[in-house]
Amino acid sequence: MRCRDGVFLSFLIGSFYAANGQTSGTDQMLPAVTVRGTTPERFSVGQKTQRIDSVTLEQFRFQTLTDVLTYTTPLAFKVYGAGQLATVSFRGTSSNHTAVLWNGININQPTLGQTDFSTLPVVGFDQLAVQYGSSASCVGSDAVGGSILLMNNPKWQQPGFSASAGQQVGSFRNYGTQTGIRFVTPPGKRWQIAGKTFLNLANYNNDYPYRERGHYFVEHSTTRQKGLIQDLYFRNAENQQLSFNLWLTDNNLIVSPYDTTVREQTRSQSYRFLSTYETDKLTVRLGYIRDIIDYARGNLRNPSHSETDRLVSRMEREFIKPFGFSPATLRIGGEWSHYWTRVDGYGSSLIQEDRADLFALLRIQLAKWLFSANVRQAFVTRFDPPVTPSVGAEYSVLQTTKTSLTAKASLGRSYRVPTLNERYWRELGNPNLRPENGFNLEAGVAARWLPGDRLTLSSEATIFRNRIDDWSYWNPEYGYRVENLQLVVARGLEWTGSLAYTGPAWQSGLSVSYALTRSSQERVYNAFAQDIIGKQLVYVPRHVGRLSAYVSRGKMRLTLQNQVNSRQYITFDNIQFLRGYMLTNVLLETQVKLGPVATRIQGQVNNLFDTVYLNVKRNAMPGRHFAVQLICNLHTKQ
Repeated sequence: MRCRDGVFLSFLIGSFYAANGQTSGTDQMLPAVTVRGTTPERFSVGQKTQRIDSVTLEQFRFQTLTDVLTYTTPLAFKVYGAGQLATVSFRGTSSNHTAVLWNGININQPTLGQTDFSTLPVVGFDQLAVQYGSSASCVGSDAVGGSILLMNNPKWQQPGFSASAGQQVGSFRNYGTQTGIRFVTPPGKRWQIAGKTFLNLANYNNDYPYRERGHYFVEHSTTRQKGLIQDLYFRNAENQQLSFNLWLTDNNLIVSPYDTTVREQTRSQSYRFLSTYETDKLTVRLGYIRDIIDYARGNLRNPSHSETDRLVSRMEREFIKPFGFSPATLRIGGEWSHYWTRVDGYGSSLIQEDRADLFALLRIQLAKWLFSANVRQAFVTRFDPPVTPSVGAEYSVLQTTKTSLTAKASLGRSYRVPTLNERYWRELGNPNLRPENGFNLEAGVAARWLPGDRLTLSSEATIFRNRIDDWSYWNPEYGYRVENLQLVVARGLEWTGSLAYTGPAWQSGLSVSYALTRSSQERVYNAFAQDIIGKQLVYVPRHVGRLSAYVSRGKMRLTLQNQVNSRQYITFDNIQFLRGYMLTNVLLETQVKLGPVATRIQGQVNNLFDTVYLNVKRNAMPGRHFAVQLICNLHTKQ
């Protein structure tokens, strides 16, 4: 009953707002449309948010989301091998505790409750932001440790047509190809249209010239990736925008391809479609997502099959009212999703489920203060998720033309609905699982200083504590049946600092970050678990450091990327571990223009010092390797 009532209220609210969201006027020039529906960080006041700039995304254009986040954030990734499964540990949580949003829609696979970051190419989105800490009141389920926000946006201010074609050639017979077009029509009195079509292909043969490194076996695998991105946008003089986004990905991984006894094949396919109608105050979304996973071993003839379909919708309305001498922004909305899934491990029956959410988000600017107060209630078939409120505040301690200093803090509740595998897997699944629930607290300070016309310094420090109760656990004591057994507390410190210099001929920059994460189980579920209480969770490094530096002159740019990870424990009692390591990459790029065609050439050296380091399976990862990119861009202005 609660789910049905929630769905009804969601559509009722959306219909009411749609009837009141029109504006008049047809003879003015097209205004700039502010995209508000896909930015949950606007209402997460007091929380840390990191936006990855377009220059960095362009450098990682032929790589995956795993690669760009590894070298730009303190997130810890559990990588099973080159081109293989890659999952994230965000602030000491598990891979099920990170929400991945594509244009405001959670794309985590419902069966697994997570995303394989190796299957998401950087070319698939235009903007990338990382929201740290719990944001369940803004995002919903899964946003316990943090959220990854992927966005597709048109470049309205750059009318014209552009075509792009690129090729990457790397060591071990690895190749990548990308080609596509973009267009934006000039602004007029009625309609302006923008679009993008991109195709990406990648073949990772991983043909290593060695079988072992540092006395550790190097596992061979092949990966074939292909994808299609299709975006289309329309906006008119009434400040209304209609958009259609299509993102298809196909990832075929074979581990040990030449050993017919132990080889494994995993083929993951995702079909994502989203349509959005938006005005300056109203946003309505309707989408469809299909996720398919086929897994086979040995002769690869009879793979197990998993297929999940989702119909998703979201409606929200924003109100801006005066609050004293400043405006207050209130956003109210609802979401509804219906799931159909067939999984061999569930049996022959079709599993169906409804999920709905109602939420209210408030943001208030008052003199030097900025506040947010949010609340969300989820409704799930045969479940009763908790209400998830959150509050946050920021205070401008100092604000001048040269210096700014801001203090901030937030606290909020979070939850995670158990995955379909955890509830419906035959014999091992548990339909009576409770939703995980957490409480997140964080505080920090951010500063920016301009000592001169050419120098910019910035720094941010954050402390956090995240308590997650009823953590689901596949209990080996009862044949790996899943149960709500664990209480996990993650706490730590994050610091980032950057320095940028902009001169008439030279530009340079330095960015450094460090994260200390202490994540441990704090409750005993039986007498045999006593020795793991207070121990660091497996595959969560306690210390993570990142450094990025660049220097550029004219069209030439040299970039250094460095990551340092401390040891990672692989047993719950912390007796066995994978030792820490440091990796360094060097990139050199330049641009050459031949007539109307601008060509970017990039050379890259990965693992510069040939470091021997291990992955989850205790296999050695590749040593020093190289890649060369050539990207040609043709742009005509209108």
